[in-house]
Amino acid sequence: MTLGGGYMLPSRAGHAIAAIGLGITLKTDGASTRHAYSLFEYTIPARVDGPPPHLHTREDESFICLAGRLDVRLGDEEFVLEHGDYLYLPRDVVHAFRNPYGEESRVISVVSPAGLEKYYEALADMPPGPKDISLIQKVMAEFGIELQLPPEVG
Repeated sequence: MTLGGGYMLPSRAGHAIAAIGLGITLKTDGASTRHAYSLFEYTIPARVDGPPPHLHTREDESFICLAGRLDVRLGDEEFVLEHGDYLYLPRDVVHAFRNPYGEESRVISVVSPAGLEKYYEALADMPPGPKDISLIQKVMAEFGIELQLPPEVG
C-alpha cells in the first residue's frame, strides 16, 4: 500500500531473495531511500547458521530481533539477541550469526548506505547446486565484503 510516496508492508511481506540459505525479505532498497539505507527482514530457521565470518567495507548494519533468539559474533564479542534487542555492527568489523535454538529467529537488518540488496541478488543469480567458494568470494569482493575464514578452512 502506498502512503503519499511511502508504503507499508506487513511482517514477512516484501521482495523475497533466495540467497545464503536464509529467508531474506527486502523491505526497502536504495531506490526508495535515496540510497541512504536498505532494510531487510531475515528469517533464520532453528539450528541454522548464517553466513561465515565476514566484514563489510562499505556499509554498517544494525540488527533488531523480532522473534526467537540469535547468537551474533561481533569482533571478539559474543551476543545473544532476544526480542526487542538492538545490535550495531559497524563496517570493517568481522561478524557472523547463527540460530542454535529450537525456534525460528526473525531479525530486521538496516544496512547503510544502501546496496547490499544487489549483493544478495547476485548470490541468488548463481547456478543452483553446490557453491564454489572462490566464485562466492569473487562476488563478495565486487561488493566490498571480505570472507574471514579460519586458516584451516580457507
